[in-house]
Amino acid sequence: MPNSKNNRKEPEKNRKVRLSEKASSFHGRIPTMPPAELRRPKTVPDLIPDWTVALSPDSRPKLMKLLLNVTIQGSLGAVQVVMSPENTVSDLITASVRQYSKECRRPILPSTDASLFDLHYSQFSLESLEREEKLMALGSRNFFLCTKKAAAKDGEKQTTSCSKEAEKVAKSVIPWLKFMNF
Repeated sequence: MPNSKNNRKEPEKNRKVRLSEKASSFHGRIPTMPPAELRRPKTVPDLIPDWTVALSPDSRPKLMKLLLNVTIQGSLGAVQVVMSPENTVSDLITASVRQYSKECRRPILPSTDASLFDLHYSQFSLESLEREEKLMALGSRNFFLCTKKAAAKDGEKQTTSCSKEAEKVAKSVIPWLKFMNF
């Protein structure tokens, strides 16, 4: 009859063998079984060179559209216009006047003719922007649109800019009276 002590000795031998394998791997010895190779996911090797090309300054992504805010004189809020950076200031004036009248904003513009308006960087800027200048070269996305003041001279319609009006006021005897409405 097998007794319980005999049955225990066989598993103890197996146990010692297993422990010795673990101990040998812990102490830096190579275990007798070779480890199974890990399956690696497939990768695309061309991804890294594409990133370096995309980040070079020569191939920067080109701006497709600009969101521009144009505040019209007397209006409460700005008109938002989306345009290409290759467009000119005159295109922006035309688009913003068209958008303003399309939205039926108040006060109503005297005319929707774009040639009667000047575009400025802000309401405090006296010089108007050149109509042939590209939007990309302006360096700003917020503008102020005001009407040109028409002055009749010899039957011709001449327009004066804000800077010319400021020069006239500066030459007068009491310049601060010109700015006050009586």
